[in-house]
Amino acid sequence: MKRFLILLLPFLLVTGCQKNGSFTVTGVIKGKPKNAISLNRVNINTLVFIDSSKINKSGKFHFKVRAKDPDFYQVGYSSDEFVTILAEPGEKIRLEFNGDNLLKDYSVTGSEGSEKVSLLDKRLAVTKRKLDSLRIVYEKTSKEPGFDEKGPVINNEYINLIKELRKKNIEFIITNLKSMASMMALYQKIDENTYVLYDQRDLQYLKLVSDSLTRAYPGSPNVKALAENVKNELNRMNAIQLQNLAISQPEKKLDPNLKDISGKRIALSSFKGKVVLLTFWSVQSRECVADNLQLKELYKNYKKRGFEIYQVNLDESEEVWKNGVRFDDLPWISTREDNPLNPENARLFNVKAIPANYLFDRTGTIIASNLYGKSLQIKLNQLFNN
Repeated sequence: MKRFLILLLPFLLVTGCQKNGSFTVTGVIKGKPKNAISLNRVNINTLVFIDSSKINKSGKFHFKVRAKDPDFYQVGYSSDEFVTILAEPGEKIRLEFNGDNLLKDYSVTGSEGSEKVSLLDKRLAVTKRKLDSLRIVYEKTSKEPGFDEKGPVINNEYINLIKELRKKNIEFIITNLKSMASMMALYQKIDENTYVLYDQRDLQYLKLVSDSLTRAYPGSPNVKALAENVKNELNRMNAIQLQNLAISQPEKKLDPNLKDISGKRIALSSFKGKVVLLTFWSVQSRECVADNLQLKELYKNYKKRGFEIYQVNLDESEEVWKNGVRFDDLPWISTREDNPLNPENARLFNVKAIPANYLFDRTGTIIASNLYGKSLQIKLNQLFNN
């Protein structure tokens, strides 16, 4: 499952709606601490330096930070050696590091959000260590007699560890829907290529967290990014389902072949080799008319670079459709369902509301759906500028 917020971890910014104030972070590092430690606020995919503190001979340090909203911060020596806290105004956070490796053995008190983040971090770290041990055992066993029997046992144990961690993260999310810490549980990774929430069905938990946090923190940039991610994932899933439908029902190809206003029948597939936006609309829909105005500008900018729009009208009246096309001077391929009372193409494409659209790449593969305005422009920029 691709996720836009991959880039946010461990760089997460979360904001809420609390009154102005400040929080403090005090800590002690046992062992052989360095001379100083830094505090950085995580701003989406960048770190914003807040302050640094000298570590005294007793290993103690202190920060006081003005803040009005909950935020994620990194406390550590560098971008590779740190712990994450979720600090809120009014909190007095206490950190205790019991060794030279900050993340390996630490405790946090005085901050409910930070304690939840710590729980997630430590649980993930424990699972990773167990998985690493199993990899070593598996590799060693693969060179010994009896591997045919032992190998599958080790592999099952490996898979069960991953499943168990996924189960725990789901439980955490369900019980912490109103906490920003739930975002951490969504995007934890076992390794570079494997999410803890690895199943396509886990998209439902992204949506649950997004809906909950959007109500609690509607102005948060990170919550907005999560909501956009959920939207894109739902679009992608819908596109995959449409592609699977095309494969499972070849007799009903997802290839509209309809008449334009001159009566000429034109197939969508005839534009293979171009990036094509298939849209469904009605003259009587204000949203559709407004969308057409935005599409005209995008069409003007990208047509010469290989962009085409194939538009399917759903109005019952053919004359209303033709007048609408002429009045708005729509420059692209304008077609109409053969029988708007039984719109076969709209049904095949699972159109539930209009406007609706599906974006095809040059090979004729659906790569996105229901992109509008800025989101569509960004996608087109990616396609034509890469």
